[in-house]
Amino acid sequence: MGQITFLISLLIGAFLFGISFRANAIPFAPWLGLAFLLHATRGISPSRGLPMTAFVLYIALAFVQRGILPVPDPLYYIMIAGITLVAVAPFVVDRFIATRNSGWITTLIFPLAWVTFDFAQTRLAPGGSWESIAYSQYGNLPLMQLAAFTGTWGITFLIAWFASILNWVWAQKFLWSTIRVPALTFVGVCSLVLIAGGIRIVRAHKDGQSVRAAAVSFPAGIFQPGERTRIAEGRIDATDRAVIEEKLSRLHQSFLERTRVESRGGAKLVAWPETNLLVLQEDEPSFLEHARKVAVEERIYLAMGLGTVHVGNAKPLENKIVMIDPAGQTIFSYEKSHPVPGWEESIMVTGDGRLPVVATDLGRVGSAICFDADFPEYLRQLGRARTDLMVLPVNDWAAIKYQHFAMTAFRAIENGIPILRAASSGVSGAFDAWGRVVALTDHFSGTEVMVAEIPIGSVTTLYSVIGDLFAWLCVAGLIAGSVVLMLA
Repeated sequence: MGQITFLISLLIGAFLFGISFRANAIPFAPWLGLAFLLHATRGISPSRGLPMTAFVLYIALAFVQRGILPVPDPLYYIMIAGITLVAVAPFVVDRFIATRNSGWITTLIFPLAWVTFDFAQTRLAPGGSWESIAYSQYGNLPLMQLAAFTGTWGITFLIAWFASILNWVWAQKFLWSTIRVPALTFVGVCSLVLIAGGIRIVRAHKDGQSVRAAAVSFPAGIFQPGERTRIAEGRIDATDRAVIEEKLSRLHQSFLERTRVESRGGAKLVAWPETNLLVLQEDEPSFLEHARKVAVEERIYLAMGLGTVHVGNAKPLENKIVMIDPAGQTIFSYEKSHPVPGWEESIMVTGDGRLPVVATDLGRVGSAICFDADFPEYLRQLGRARTDLMVLPVNDWAAIKYQHFAMTAFRAIENGIPILRAASSGVSGAFDAWGRVVALTDHFSGTEVMVAEIPIGSVTTLYSVIGDLFAWLCVAGLIAGSVVLMLA
């Protein structure tokens, strides 16, 4: 009967853990999911329990990640195997290290291990921070504020620590005289985090400078299905070049005209999503002159997500953002430095890894592009530079639209930066420096423009100063704790 109970715990845990990665994740899913999984791995012999855990997690992750990872089979299943190994590793550490002592202090081993392997995956794996369970807590603004101090690692630690504490008090048969200290310690820490986060939000200033901004997305009806992809890949031959050039001209005109409309509606900043303005390399100078004219005549800042195509090159696509000020000057041009693995990586020229930050009448404006923002340490360049507003052009797809939108909120909180997120095939939005949503528009609903009044101004955060120090302390704590327990 006992083994059946552990098997049921394993299945429930895998299910809850799996759905933690969906955009509509139930916030408590990872908290309970890890607890059930830990209970199962502790109750079944390592020779059976750990392989079984790996198997059920692989099945769960393969199911829920379908549509999220943009790679074909069989590479998809290979990548799921890698993600599974990272997810199983903390359970292995817990099983062989934490069980050497029955004291409640060993409950720290599992969360230390989880942060350590999550941190390693974010720094070393091509997917960046996509597999972080911290993102499942989007919407819990008081808890999310912890990211301003520890990054997402503090949130991850609390989720894993809850699982470890619950499993420990379960093993102690919930005897209050035994579990009182660890239970009250955990409750006290969580209460402190939530109260402090709530106070931080309440004290957030609301009366500073703001700017009316618009995100103008890709127009429908110009290109046939797959045609934009073919252009981005530089597959344009002499027989259809005239047709492609005519369609690109219509695309350019559409963006410029709709930019004028939004500027006359009061927008002082207009942004276009990632690679929405496709332009052939030889036509780019002429197009930029038209864009400068619009910026000057309408007296706006124009942040353009451009896809400049070099036909005939091995990697034909320059994925960049070019920002023009009201005087018609190009204040920065930045090329994306983190291509999405797979198709984009195969066609895109990679940037130099230096994020732009420029002083303007709006304040210090910086930028990154889409996948760049999924690497927290990389985006910290903008936090260190005290950026007052970040413009983030994005190009998503339906399966990830809300999940990727939610991830942006954590970057705003970590660095204390308001963010204008201009998306195509996804959700455009604006966040203030505390991760609160100012506006959002789902472009799959047919709406091509989002307008927002965005508060301007940076907020100094501890994370922007110390970076991933909390994660490094978890790594050191895991090593030191493991040594002590193994020698005891």
